Amino acid sequence: MGKRVDNVLLIGNTVVVIEFKVGSKTYERAAKRQAVDYALDLKNFHEGSREATIVPVLVATHAPDKSVNTEVGEDGLANLIPANTRTLAGAIRRAIDVGSGPAIEPQAWFSAGYNPTPTIIEASQALYRGHAVSEITRTEAGADNLGATTDALGLIIDQARTKREKVICLVTGVPGAGKTLAGLNLASERRRVDTSDIEHAVFLSGNGPLVKVLQEALARDDVQQAKSHGDPIVKTEALRKAKAFIQNIHHFRDEYVRNPAPPIERVVVFDEAQRAWDLSQTSKFMQQKRGLHDFDRSEPAFLISVMDRHVGWAVIVCLVGGGQEINVGEAGMEEWLCALRDHYPAWPIYLPDQIADDLYLPCMRLEELGDRVYRVPNLHLGVSIRSFRSERLSAGIDALLSGSSDKARLQLALIQEAYPIRITRSLTAAKDWVRRRARGSERYGMLASSGARRLKPLGIIASGAKGKECNWFLDHDQDVHASFYLEDAASEFEVQGLELDWSLMVWGGDFIHTDRDWLFRAFKGSQWQAIRKEKGKQYRLNAYRVLLTRARQGLVIVVPNGDPNDHTRLPKYYDPTWDYLSAIGLKNL
Repeated sequence: MGKRVDNVLLIGNTVVVIEFKVGSKTYERAAKRQAVDYALDLKNFHEGSREATIVPVLVATHAPDKSVNTEVGEDGLANLIPANTRTLAGAIRRAIDVGSGPAIEPQAWFSAGYNPTPTIIEASQALYRGHAVSEITRTEAGADNLGATTDALGLIIDQARTKREKVICLVTGVPGAGKTLAGLNLASERRRVDTSDIEHAVFLSGNGPLVKVLQEALARDDVQQAKSHGDPIVKTEALRKAKAFIQNIHHFRDEYVRNPAPPIERVVVFDEAQRAWDLSQTSKFMQQKRGLHDFDRSEPAFLISVMDRHVGWAVIVCLVGGGQEINVGEAGMEEWLCALRDHYPAWPIYLPDQIADDLYLPCMRLEELGDRVYRVPNLHLGVSIRSFRSERLSAGIDALLSGSSDKARLQLALIQEAYPIRITRSLTAAKDWVRRRARGSERYGMLASSGARRLKPLGIIASGAKGKECNWFLDHDQDVHASFYLEDAASEFEVQGLELDWSLMVWGGDFIHTDRDWLFRAFKGSQWQAIRKEKGKQYRLNAYRVLLTRARQGLVIVVPNGDPNDHTRLPKYYDPTWDYLSAIGLKNL
């Protein structure tokens, strides 16, 4: 991942991680984070360090002496020890003193596996620099292997090119399984061809916040990398390059509404493909916003038609999250298959084995597509790599949202030790918890549903991070717009496809538990109204699924107490949800 620790000492049962700042007169915040991050990286992702005591030491050679309370956390990671030229020996002795457990065998430590799980931001930066997905992620056995999915897509593309066919691949997966990472890797690999080659590739997403954050992250990293190599570039140039690699799907659509030519790209990756608009929403938008009164195709149908303009071969890769549609008009996977059934009978269709369930195809049967459907097991990603502490998080949250206490209790019991989920009625206690848990540059932030319109008395504005996503996800902990300040809550729209290390989610009155099931509500005027339409209920359920699966390492849920003097925030709206979460075994702070 491009990190270069200065020194690692293996002494008895202790790993001492030393970062030097030669000539420095202060223990700077960034340097402290850097040293702790190295230690965290070993603790989380290096097999040989997992059971060892790890002690980060920052040596600022000209800084003053500083005392420190060296405590060791539950996971064996100690607090940072600051040291200078005079006190380094004592710092190492102190590190040895706090060590516990079996002695480290050096050769075994050197040969132990390093299996990182970067954030999507870190991964996109590494891929953009030229790394392969196999170099930056841990691997899983069998069909859940991200590398196997990448290989399967590569074979399909090569075959389409050889046979001069137009094909579509649909990749599914649980939240956090690496669908976006697989798509970025594919686009990155296929863009590395000579500029005269016809195999251009592009990564497209209708998720505006994700596109903005990744473009900004790539540009910032590009500027930093160029500076470190002595060949500086300006931010505007770096951003232009990033926008050519990752594009907003709506900009792509609008370009080819205007331009009847085929696109330069032969391979197009559509991320969050389940969010593409149905006929009604697309037609309405094109009439009202683009002045096209005769536009009569859904977004999937039009996007397929654009790639169908090619003479010869073309490949569409759709990355689809089951149960991830969160807004009006988002049609899900079915809309892509309906477009293929009704308008493009010659396109072969590659699907995973796990496709025929209500989560992906609530109304359609695959038999309607004829004999051009090919099943490829590796096109489904079934293991979450986002939550590296627990691969079972997705199943646990699905069980929680099912409303079944027994099912949820069983699933969540399997993950609680590795992946803490806590509940509280106190927003202050929740903020203290995430701040204490996060170390180094681990990112934390506050989340709330866009429909949670009555959290304002708690100082929480729904979608408070809207329009500030780049600051919220990328800025450091001294920036008031960053997620670290726990002031601006991000909704499902700002965080879908992205992630935090630790998250604080505030439960709203828009989705509350009852004796029988969940009650779905929308705030209209000055009162709550029940959501009647099944589609609206599904959007709200999916919003909470997105919010509850954003954290890589742990989650705290705040269920407000309510206010008996406020008819929009009565305690009876919140207490049954609290009782349910308690009953399924979530621990109270």
